[in-house]
Amino acid sequence: MRHSTRAAPAIAAALAILAALLAGGCTSGLFARQPLPPPKPVIDHKAASSEALADDFAAMGKLMAAAPQEQLEIVGSAEEDFQALPTPSHKLRLALILATPDQAGSDLPRAQQMLQELSADPEPSLLPGARSLIGLELKQIGDYLTLEQENRNLQADAARAGQLVSLRHRLDDVTGENQKLKKQLGEARAKLAAIANIEKSLNERKP
Repeated sequence: MRHSTRAAPAIAAALAILAALLAGGCTSGLFARQPLPPPKPVIDHKAASSEALADDFAAMGKLMAAAPQEQLEIVGSAEEDFQALPTPSHKLRLALILATPDQAGSDLPRAQQMLQELSADPEPSLLPGARSLIGLELKQIGDYLTLEQENRNLQADAARAGQLVSLRHRLDDVTGENQKLKKQLGEARAKLAAIANIEKSLNERKP
């Protein structure tokens, strides 16, 4: 009981100080209201995707119109961007540039592999517009590579056919030469036979 009596004045004093602070609107920071965090910016993903695709198409258009040396520089710049920050958008741009045929830095097999990786990515990192473009590019690359393979096969067949024709002509020539030699040999044998018969007849007539 004595301890409670002694602590009562101290508690009462502490409560009085706290009440005074609350009443005076203390600005020491202990009870100050924290500022609200700024609102997060609203990102229009569709607009951003459209802008990125527009930039990709612009890069491909510039690539097609450039000289071979400048084409290599464009491809190198896209490669550097992708290596420095391998985001899906940078990967897509590099793949589209590599997939552009008839330019100095074209690499269709690598572009096909990169686009297949993007298409198989389970994360929704690309919007439907970009995924549709990837599907179209993969089909185009597949058709182009198939035509190239067929062209190589036809060239190989033509080369083999050319070799066969050349061998056939050579065989015909050799056959003709053999026939000619056989005829000459037959004529020579006939002459030798005639000479031998003449000599035999002369020998028989001798006394």
